[in-house]
Amino acid sequence: MKLLLTSAGFTNKSISDALLKLACRPFSRLKLAFIPTAANVETGGKEWLITDLHNCLKLSFAQVDIVDISAVPKEIWLPRLEETDILFFGGGNTFHLMNWVIKSGLKNLLPKMLQTKIYVGLSAGSQLACLWNSNKQDTYFYAEPPEKTDRYDCLKFANFLVMPHLNSSDFPRVNLTEIAKYFKDFNEQIYALDDNSAIMVDGDKLTVVSQGKWKRFN
Repeated sequence: MKLLLTSAGFTNKSISDALLKLACRPFSRLKLAFIPTAANVETGGKEWLITDLHNCLKLSFAQVDIVDISAVPKEIWLPRLEETDILFFGGGNTFHLMNWVIKSGLKNLLPKMLQTKIYVGLSAGSQLACLWNSNKQDTYFYAEPPEKTDRYDCLKFANFLVMPHLNSSDFPRVNLTEIAKYFKDFNEQIYALDDNSAIMVDGDKLTVVSQGKWKRFN
């Protein structure tokens, strides 16, 4: 399985080069499907989402589609995902995204799809690929509104947790001191990534790609 788990998408050349390495083809021969579902419940402006999409456009993919799995039925979104090379899960509310990945039926389809496609995550999309996510954790660090479920298993494509937006002014609690304190009794590996960092997974090989700051805990 090939994963590229980012904090903020294609923010620098090192991260886009990592995608090229995973794909083994130029961007001009790759189709990307951007899944914005996690952003649907976020309040306020969506300038950040526009920036995420613009960063995709700058790479000159053969096609950039936008596929909201919560907005259209399976018979519409599934063929569009099947014809793409890259499944890009955008940022926003991780709980909302996971709920729709389950509700839509995409969760059961992804393992087979990712035998031939690349999974790219951005913030919530990166957390989705990992072991689990906690309501208390997201409320504390990212001020997400609480959900009914305190904690849920994520997709478990990666055997670690991701904490995006390290040292971001938008999320002042996401710093090394607070992360170390919060996770001091946890056994899982945790990767804190700033917005210029990502994790590339190619089968059993993991590489941190960064032009910024990152740290692994445990």
